[in-house]
Amino acid sequence: MSKINVFILGSTGSIGTQTLDIIRANPDRFCVTGLTANNNASLLAEQINEFKPADAILVNEKARAGLKSNISHAQTKLHFGYDSITELVASSSYDVLMNALVGFSGFRPSVIALNRGKKVALANKESLVVGGELLQKYTKEGIKNLIPVDSEHSAILQCLIGEENNPIEKLIITASGGPFRNASAERLKSVQVEDALRHPNWSMGAKITIDSATMMNKGLEIIEAYWLYHLPLERIEPVIHPQSIIHSMVTFTDGSTKAQMGHPDMKVPIQYALTWPDRIYLDTPRMDFSQLRDLTFEPVNYDRFPCLRLALQSIEQGGYAPAILNAANEVAVYRFLDRNIPYLGIPEIVESALESVDSSETLSVESLLAIDERTRAFSASYTCRLG
Repeated sequence: MSKINVFILGSTGSIGTQTLDIIRANPDRFCVTGLTANNNASLLAEQINEFKPADAILVNEKARAGLKSNISHAQTKLHFGYDSITELVASSSYDVLMNALVGFSGFRPSVIALNRGKKVALANKESLVVGGELLQKYTKEGIKNLIPVDSEHSAILQCLIGEENNPIEKLIITASGGPFRNASAERLKSVQVEDALRHPNWSMGAKITIDSATMMNKGLEIIEAYWLYHLPLERIEPVIHPQSIIHSMVTFTDGSTKAQMGHPDMKVPIQYALTWPDRIYLDTPRMDFSQLRDLTFEPVNYDRFPCLRLALQSIEQGGYAPAILNAANEVAVYRFLDRNIPYLGIPEIVESALESVDSSETLSVESLLAIDERTRAFSASYTCRLG
């Protein structure tokens, strides 16, 4: 069996490092052909020294000297700057692109790889949130080359194996509810960065952890599901499931519901995306149903989580609205992490951007880049009413 050649975008982040853990555990199945990092030159150097990929990219050119001085071999060609990512995704040799970039920067590499007929393991939500209308041609006839890494969408994909010709009635996407599942409106006014970063179940990067706290991540996942599985919005339902054991469910038209279950461990959907449609052994905790006591579910409180409401509103509005939602949210989250705005300033900025930014241009990659830039400028300069 020939090895699967993997190019990892965002190799020093949470998804990237876990992908390398899987590859490290299966040297006979995988080979790393490319690695990229934004700023973490020291960890990237360690990864280059261990895996010896053909190419590696550090986006932050200011760390060029530091990276070069820590490389112990000459087998890897080093590149610098974001443009190197798109150039190598377009030209280098690989079987699977693991797109674990954070934010809109991951969109163009997804488009390039898919246009080349490459398999894309997609951990970059924004590719589908921003450009789902342009990418839907790759999923219209079913999942083939665009394989989701999100645990929720991986769960749906797994539930659909063997059901290709059976009509779906509803997708149920579960959410833990994050740290503020039961928070009062008064409590949300005083949320600090440290509070929002305390996720009860998952260990993730800062941006996605804040998105989980606001439940914007669930809104983004519903938009993704809309483009991946081509169901009307009213047939994609979010539900609070605090234990994070059931990752998603699919109800079919005969009333039967299939659920995918497992401990909260991102290595399961990461590995499945790399090997799909096959499965291989993974050293991860197994479910012990003799000890499982509670699986509970609650409806979503949209007043507590306005970001989720705004995400659903954006897909109903269509056009550029999801791109505006995404860009405004990205800027707002980082402003919150920088303690520049309050927690409730995040939905305020997103809502204001959706009301204020628009475009009459025909939807294209270039026009999406332009609307993204305009929205970021608006969101960065916006003064929150909340202080």
